[in-house]
Amino acid sequence: MAEKHTLLLTVRGYELDSYNHINNAVYLNYFEHARWEYFKALDLMPSLTESELSLVVTDIHIRYQREVKLFEELIVESSCFPEKPYLIFQQRIIKKSTNLPAARATTKLIFVDKEKMARDIPDGLLKRLK
Repeated sequence: MAEKHTLLLTVRGYELDSYNHINNAVYLNYFEHARWEYFKALDLMPSLTESELSLVVTDIHIRYQREVKLFEELIVESSCFPEKPYLIFQQRIIKKSTNLPAARATTKLIFVDKEKMARDIPDGLLKRLK
């Protein structure tokens, strides 16, 4: 499995729902933001850009474990591995103050070309992930 990347986030007021904790849909944003930061931090963006392909989420499974409130600091851990033709991300969100998990997700992504046809993982990216 490729390197693990961590990202620190702080819960913002507009992410809260009527129960005064973050809305379940906000987790999708946190996980996606962390995936892009993973590519950036591990210098994988050039491989993505050169391929002229786009990444599309085909499947995501989230397990919500604990509520998260306003101004809590969160650590998002991300790791990625290829499972041709997909990239699989394993991610989890941890409450920094307690070190307890708040959520975990497994996300499956596929590359598509300009005509929206599925393509293999670009060789440059595949080499970096192995």
